[in-house]
Amino acid sequence: MTGNPEPGRLYSDLFQDASHFEERFVDDLERLAAMSSALKTLGLRVVLTSGSFDMIHEGHSRYLEHARSLGGFLIVGVDSDEKVRRRKGPSRPAVPEMERLRMVTHQRGVGIVTLKHVEHEQWALIKAVRPGVLVATADTYTAEEVARLEAEYCDRVVVLDRMSTVSTSARLRLIHLENSAGLES
Repeated sequence: MTGNPEPGRLYSDLFQDASHFEERFVDDLERLAAMSSALKTLGLRVVLTSGSFDMIHEGHSRYLEHARSLGGFLIVGVDSDEKVRRRKGPSRPAVPEMERLRMVTHQRGVGIVTLKHVEHEQWALIKAVRPGVLVATADTYTAEEVARLEAEYCDRVVVLDRMSTVSTSARLRLIHLENSAGLES
């Protein structure tokens, strides 16, 4: 966060259509916890989701829009470059974390973005935000984990289907194949 705007202005910036990246990007979990608490005090149901959001496409936009429809304020965790590399391999992400954070901020309905670091303990973001609704895809949590999350850290977990006919990984494979074929010609 740059500067120290007065709290009233800060919170009003979170509700405007403009990106206001400097106000919307919160990289400190303690500060994020305080902001989440303040939003709940205002009577808003806080929704939390997260992901890589590498090469944002229609599926990402639809997913975020659906997540936002489940409450009054959407917080999105974006995986750090190192976190993405560990999960998806050394050639990922295709888009660096700061650009991915900015692109997610530009998505309609996103209130706050934060970076999920490798060194964060499991569920650190969920524990900090304690959302009314946690949104995930089917392969994110086991049934036992969902039950534990709902018992300890959030009111409910909503599992959404993937909302795209193509994934970023599939798109990158296609680009790689097309480039390889062009090199062989």
